[in-house]
Amino acid sequence: MKIVETGLPGCVVVEPAVFGDERGVFFETWNAERYDRAGLSARFVQSNASTSIRGVVRGLHYQWPRPQGKLVSVLEGEIYDAVVDIRRGSPTFGSWEAVILSAENRRQLWIPEGFAHGFAVLSERAVFSYLCTDVYVKEADASVRWNDGAIGVDWPVSNPLLSAKDSAAPLLADIPEERLPVYVP
Repeated sequence: MKIVETGLPGCVVVEPAVFGDERGVFFETWNAERYDRAGLSARFVQSNASTSIRGVVRGLHYQWPRPQGKLVSVLEGEIYDAVVDIRRGSPTFGSWEAVILSAENRRQLWIPEGFAHGFAVLSERAVFSYLCTDVYVKEADASVRWNDGAIGVDWPVSNPLLSAKDSAAPLLADIPEERLPVYVP
């Protein structure tokens, strides 16, 4: 397994060891001991999957209070995965990073608590998987507008298919401070 740092401290790309032959491939998607040795200690309590079609953008989602850390990957297809630091007081507040995750590259993205997350589907269809460190809590569910100009995520789609919730999400600057995570050095 290889860990690749991003420009956002704590957010890392995981490139698992893949073993294959003429029958196909095998790789671990989670191994608590191995990931812990790599600095990714997490206790997952919920596992989710979503299926989306080309041009869909989901996000930028987060929970506060009751934040979730997420280990995300793609089981089928390809996505452009974006993460935004929304922790009040963080030196990288409002900064973003994006990576391509696909069934072919088998990469995973670790998103610590305190970051907003979203993705755009690049393939005809994508099956997205994520392990979460806390359960979904409706009252804590929150989002930042996917195309907030102050953040400037360089999305690869200009006219995405969005949910009503994502279309109506507020700009980061309009979210009350008490609805944002706090940076803890």
